[in-house]
Amino acid sequence: MTRPNPRSNPRTAARSKARAASRLGAVQALYQHDMEQTPIAQLLHEFHNHRLGAEIEDAQYAEPDVDFFDDVVKGVLAREGEIDAAIAAKLATGWHLDRLDKPMKAILRCGTYELLARADVPTGAVITEYVDVAHAFYDKREAGFVNGLLDAIGKVVRAG
Repeated sequence: MTRPNPRSNPRTAARSKARAASRLGAVQALYQHDMEQTPIAQLLHEFHNHRLGAEIEDAQYAEPDVDFFDDVVKGVLAREGEIDAAIAAKLATGWHLDRLDKPMKAILRCGTYELLARADVPTGAVITEYVDVAHAFYDKREAGFVNGLLDAIGKVVRAG
């Protein structure tokens, strides 16, 4: 028996699109937090009311899954030490987290958080989604870096 393609189901496709918008928003929110130290309540309020699903520079952003966005942003901030340790453990010898630029750190932190805390999201989906987010900021090389690092982290945190 063949299984239906989840992307062919309009409800699943809409949820997938909403989560993709949430992930991009979470990366942007965490980047802003890293740059400006915006308090979490203010940050969430700003994104809920002015950024998520908005039209910015003539581009209409998809409606996000706000609960998913909130979980990723709050989860990354609550578990930042654990997340950063997982990322640092997979960086090449001689590399440190502080050598990565802020957008890359935000992407890796969000992806690592999902791998650690969102067992409902398959490992492959997490990696693919954050590689897609990386393409919004970087060229192919950096997206490959995201792919490799999240894959390595996933093999450790989701083993067994």
